[in-house]
Amino acid sequence: MKFGVSDWIQQVKRIAVVALILGVNWANADELNTGDTAWILTSTALVLFMTIPGLSLFYGGLVRSRNVLSVLMQCFSITCVVTILWLLIGYSLAFDVGNSFIGGLSKGLFAGVDEGAVVGTIPESSFAIFQLTFAIITPALIVGGFAERMRFVSVLAFTALWSIIVYAPITHWVWAEGGWLFERGFLDFAGGSVVHMTAGTAAVVTALVLKARQGFPTQPMPPHNMTLTMAGAGMLWVGWFGFNGGSAL
Repeated sequence: MKFGVSDWIQQVKRIAVVALILGVNWANADELNTGDTAWILTSTALVLFMTIPGLSLFYGGLVRSRNVLSVLMQCFSITCVVTILWLLIGYSLAFDVGNSFIGGLSKGLFAGVDEGAVVGTIPESSFAIFQLTFAIITPALIVGGFAERMRFVSVLAFTALWSIIVYAPITHWVWAEGGWLFERGFLDFAGGSVVHMTAGTAAVVTALVLKARQGFPTQPMPPHNMTLTMAGAGMLWVGWFGFNGGSAL
C-alpha cells in the first residue's frame, strides 16, 4: 500500500480536526485556545515526521548499503526508548518544579497531566507530547556522529543515559520556570541550545572516542544512495515549520 505526501497531509488535517472538536474538554474553556491546540498537535506530527522517516532516510542514504537497515532501526528504536523514558520520568525531570538544575518526580508517568492541566493556552498533555518530539529528535541527530561504528545495544544504552543525564537537565535549565538559565533571561526560541548544541557536542565527542571507521580514509566509503538523503532532507525541511512554528506557543 502506497502512503504518499498527500496521505500525510490528510492525517495532519484529521489530527487538527480532532483537536478542535475535543479541545474544549481537555481544559478550562476560559484558558484553552482551540486554534493553538490544533496548531501544536499539527506541529507535533511535523516534528515526529522529521525523525521518522525524515532523519532516518537522510542518514540512511549517507552510509554504505550494508548499514542502511542498521541506521533506520537505530532511529526508530531511539524513538521508542525516548518515548518510554519521557513518560516515566523524562518530562517530570525537565518540566516539573524542582530546583534550578533539575525537575522533581511528581509528574512521573504524567501524574497530574490531566484534562484540567493547562500550559499557556494549550492542554499540558499536548505540550508534553510536543516536547517529547524534541526529546526524540535530539539523540537521533547524534546517530550521524557514530554511524557504522556502534553496536545496536550500545546505541540504546547511550540514548537512555544521555536523555536522562544530559537532555532532561539542560531542558529544565533553559525552558522550565525555575531553571537557572531561564531565570536569568536566557532565550532559546526553538532549540538552538537544548537540541542542536547538545546533540552537536555529543556527536563530536562520540566521533572522537570511537575514531574513524575501519579502513577510512584509505578505502573509499561514498554514500550509497543520495536519493534517500535528498528525500530525507526534504522531509526535514517541511518538518522544520512545525519545529520552529510550534515553539511560538
